[in-house]
Amino acid sequence: MSFIQLSLTLILIGVAAGIVSTVGGLASLVSYPALLALGLPPVTANVTNTAGLIFTGVGASLASRKELKHQKRELITLLPLTLIGCIVGDLLLFKIPAETFQKIVPFFILSAGILILLPRHLQVGQPAKWQVSLAWLGVFLVGVYSGYFGAASGVLMLSLLSVISQAPFQEYNATKNLTMGLANCIATLVYALQTTINWGLVLPLGIGFLIGGLIGPIIVRLLPERLTKIGIGIAALGLAVSLFMQAY
Repeated sequence: MSFIQLSLTLILIGVAAGIVSTVGGLASLVSYPALLALGLPPVTANVTNTAGLIFTGVGASLASRKELKHQKRELITLLPLTLIGCIVGDLLLFKIPAETFQKIVPFFILSAGILILLPRHLQVGQPAKWQVSLAWLGVFLVGVYSGYFGAASGVLMLSLLSVISQAPFQEYNATKNLTMGLANCIATLVYALQTTINWGLVLPLGIGFLIGGLIGPIIVRLLPERLTKIGIGIAALGLAVSLFMQAY
């Protein structure tokens, strides 16, 4: 494959993954397997994917300014918890074997898929203080997970925000996109200090991620909330089964 063909392929992969990421937090369904299929080793595919996802956060945040205006109070708590957790996860990356997380992750994603599929009046109602506190602890742990491994961290964050937030899906989804974009910035910085990132691949992939990130929030506004959640939930269940088969 020529350099131009590879670049165009990466751009298309990035567009598709950026849309899936901003709509449902499941970029790992598209970009990571595609990078492996292109012949990249797992570690290179992981760091390349993470670096590219920064551009999804940029595009989604620009396209979601309207929704983010109403989320400033939640972001004050959400951002520090997630980013501190991400730093912890980056440090754990050099201490704990990846297999440990790989065996637990399918169950996390399965739980997230089920939670998203539940009708919101059953899922939230008026959550007790302990439920909200537990969900905020979960936000920190998602930050740890995103810094360490990262696959489907967006859908895990979405499931927690569906409990914490009383805002419409479009608004807390925008919050998720901004938060996970910043978490990817931190993870990429750590990766750049510890390993070699192929920026030649990140650039075309990032262009695609940026375009997908700009398109995703528009799709979220147009699709019915319930239909979007059903699609995310089913995709999460499918990813959980796939990761379970890989881990066991």
